Amino acid sequence: MVFHYPNGHPNHYNETSKQKMQEKAKSINFANRGMRFEEAINQSNQYYLNHELAVVHKKPLPLQIVKVDYPKRSAAVIKEAYFKEPSTTDYNGVYKGHYIDFEAKETKNKTSFPFKNFHEHQIAHMEKCIKQNGICFVLLWFSTLKRCFFLDSKLLIGYWRDRKAQKSPYH
Repeated sequence: MVFHYPNGHPNHYNETSKQKMQEKAKSINFANRGMRFEEAINQSNQYYLNHELAVVHKKPLPLQIVKVDYPKRSAAVIKEAYFKEPSTTDYNGVYKGHYIDFEAKETKNKTSFPFKNFHEHQIAHMEKCIKQNGICFVLLWFSTLKRCFFLDSKLLIGYWRDRKAQKSPYH
């Protein structure tokens, strides 16, 4: 996989990396799903920041740390933590004076994306951003196809709400 950035420097993921990933795929940890995609987004955001095009950052997860081990003063290890509240979207910032807010999702599917991966609180957050005239969208990475798609949140919200209404026993 090669990502080309506006500065002309390609980011190569060569065959050796691909082979290593395939070996690791046998022991998949869904917590790290999409990390390479997010790394590419983070590199793009750094480029935008360096060239004063936009200020976009990944949001930290809202965690409550409960237990920490200190084997060394400089090597604290978090042993137990809980989510304080549901996370909203992955990224936010400012682009040309406009608030920007987006989610990054990845799938191995070739022809569809499972919308069950979006949660009520994320949809509600996107609706609130749109009501404030924010730029809100989703980047969908189809890893098998090595293609990224832009999905306007207005389309996602409409589809998500329609699907939810169809599943409701009251409709």
